[in-house]
Amino acid sequence: MGPHPAVAAVRAAVRPGLTGPVLVACSGGADSLALAAAIAFEAPRAGVPAGAVTVDHGLQAGSADRAAATADLLRGLGLAPVVVATVRVGTAGGPEAAARDARYAALTAAAQEHGARVALGHTRDDQAETVLLGLGRGSGPRSLAGMPARRGPLWRPLLGLDRATTRAACTAQGLPVWDDPHNTDPAFTRVRLRTEVLPLLEEVLGGGVAAALARTAAMAREDADALDALARVPDPTDCSALAALPAAIRRRAVRNWLLGSGVRDLAAVHLQAVDALVVAWRGQGRVDLPGGAGVVRASGRLALQGPPPPLSTPRSEEPHP
Repeated sequence: MGPHPAVAAVRAAVRPGLTGPVLVACSGGADSLALAAAIAFEAPRAGVPAGAVTVDHGLQAGSADRAAATADLLRGLGLAPVVVATVRVGTAGGPEAAARDARYAALTAAAQEHGARVALGHTRDDQAETVLLGLGRGSGPRSLAGMPARRGPLWRPLLGLDRATTRAACTAQGLPVWDDPHNTDPAFTRVRLRTEVLPLLEEVLGGGVAAALARTAAMAREDADALDALARVPDPTDCSALAALPAAIRRRAVRNWLLGSGVRDLAAVHLQAVDALVVAWRGQGRVDLPGGAGVVRASGRLALQGPPPPLSTPRSEEPHP
């Protein structure tokens, strides 16, 4: 008898990507735990070192004990090393964004320290939620492209599987899943998308909405990647050069410049206002951006003012879990 179909599906998803050292980011939830078990099984067969990292955000009572228990479970699966990263969560961008930034900074640091990629347990359902968040923010096709399967040290092998599969894989293997109470707290936007909006869309549109949104993300990413390649201009602050470009490429050049400078949470209204400094210049003043930054036009060039946030996460991926 072979493994349970859900277990086989998760193992098949990770197998092609096991080409070098990897750390599994695991909270103890069903998605990341199923991923950890699959990599623990497949990595030795691929001759690849595999460890894990669990992040203690310090946001709930007993979080240190929870992180320690998760680390013990991961060691029991055969992963090594297992790192417990304790982070300090700030306030910038709200609680969800602040926790995300702290988590990704810790994961990136662990990847650098151990010379490994970090495997994340995001599923097709997470991708659907990310697309809806991007749509609601109105920040353009790049946000609709969702989360990439690979970017820098981050690897998301489960984007083709749904959340039900990862939970079934854990059940089949007798893995003790921890359900984070934050994942059911309606105070968080993503939770309401998961528990209210997506179920309603599934009911109204007849099912298959999460898969359709994930397909849309894949197609949008292909288009956005092609246009972003065209938008790699020598100087994205030269207003004369920018004004000669088609709008879609010009705005991407400006967006890439701002993201690369550390500005985050850009919406369409911000890009339109900066674009007006280029093509509808009437002597207008500073365009304010999220995080206290701003853009002005001076002597025919764009200039960034104010302190942008630290570059702790890949900006073209936002928003993501």
